[in-house]
Amino acid sequence: MRLHGSMNILGAAVLVLLAGCQQCVSTDTPPEVRQNNSTLYAACKMRPSTSLPEGLPKVYGQVLFKQDYPEGELKVLLQFSGFPTESAPVPRAVHIHQFGDLSQGCDSTGGHYNPHSVHHPDHPGDFGNFVAQKGKINTMIESEATLFTGLSVIGRAVVIHEGEDDLGRGGDAGSLLSGNAGRRLGCCIIGISPPSLWNMKYEVYNKRKLVDAGM
Repeated sequence: MRLHGSMNILGAAVLVLLAGCQQCVSTDTPPEVRQNNSTLYAACKMRPSTSLPEGLPKVYGQVLFKQDYPEGELKVLLQFSGFPTESAPVPRAVHIHQFGDLSQGCDSTGGHYNPHSVHHPDHPGDFGNFVAQKGKINTMIESEATLFTGLSVIGRAVVIHEGEDDLGRGGDAGSLLSGNAGRRLGCCIIGISPPSLWNMKYEVYNKRKLVDAGM
């Protein structure tokens, strides 16, 4: 009886430990998560497509990612330059695409990353439209995409398009597939990065916000 009681106590203790370890970092998670206090960082260096026709903007910049393990909101920092300084700038669509393949410029990145086989704009990497100010885009968003699990976007591509995403309201097949956002201006492959890159660029982002606000 005493042994049986001891086993019950041990079993209860194990259950408590397991319950308290639901947020523990699993062994198949990138080691950078453990090294960076359960946070993963990623980066994507945006460059113009190598198949870009003459006369279109050559866009450069970075897309940076930060997410707390295991289900934190994915923060995405977009910093692009190279747009024309128009009086009425054109909104530009940004999406995550399926393949991290730049062998044919941005054309080989495939379609939108669509792991749940749903219509656009409900893909996890449908970031939306962004308007350049003085030739630059500098903004931060939160996304339904993730850096973790089998649905991770690491190794996939970010693409910025020539035109505006119609958000699935165009009334044709292309609208539900890609938002009719037009040609691909620039692209990059998402890879794990050190936190220092995010910290540096996030500080610059905040300083620009203060300047824009006149503070």
